[in-house]
Amino acid sequence: MYEYYRLISRTGTKPQEPAGLITALTIYIVSVFVASGLIDSVYYLVAMAGLMFIIIAELFRKQEKPFDAIAQTVFGIVFIAVPFSLFPYMTFGFQGPDTILQGRIADFSPGLILGIFILSWGFDIAAYLFGSWLGKHKLVARISPEKSWEGFIFGLVITVLIAWLLSTWMPTPDVIGWIIIGLIVTVTGTLGDLAESMLKRSVGAKDSGSLLPGHGGILDRFDSLILSLPFVFLYIVLFG
Repeated sequence: MYEYYRLISRTGTKPQEPAGLITALTIYIVSVFVASGLIDSVYYLVAMAGLMFIIIAELFRKQEKPFDAIAQTVFGIVFIAVPFSLFPYMTFGFQGPDTILQGRIADFSPGLILGIFILSWGFDIAAYLFGSWLGKHKLVARISPEKSWEGFIFGLVITVLIAWLLSTWMPTPDVIGWIIIGLIVTVTGTLGDLAESMLKRSVGAKDSGSLLPGHGGILDRFDSLILSLPFVFLYIVLFG
């Protein structure tokens, strides 16, 4: 969120960083307690109060384009905080997967979210290595000239293989379920990566931040999950 607001500031629009970050953190904390069953979902109204505060606070900031500032502050929350607030629901919200990583907290199982990370990282590494070696046909050249169709297809194949291996370790969901999750992660992860690349290009930035020298920022490392998490969660809720 901080890196997102820093990028937007390069355009001349000044988001409400403190209010946006506090609201985002509130959403995540409430998600943890709601997902674990400790509080009721009505407590999300606290986050709604934060959004209302952002609108009210803008009345006193004297920005040239106040609604641009409000829009970017709120969009940062929707774009980043809301997808990542699904983490707790994917650990507390399901009785499985049955895995050797069962936690000591009741109903806590990190297997599903760990599997998503493995699939996402596996795809990224495979697509990058193969694309750098044999990539000739650009995926979306105007946004990310380094991504190729060859890398995407090879990464997809590797992801399906990893999904099959995961199903032998974590039998819930079954092998078909893991493969579908792998396909979702592959497609939506690529789109999430492209969306973040589009953001950086629009503000003239190479990296989202400098926290990880040589690797960009935190947003660069986790951008593929921005779209992957909501779609995987939707699939699990509807068909898992």
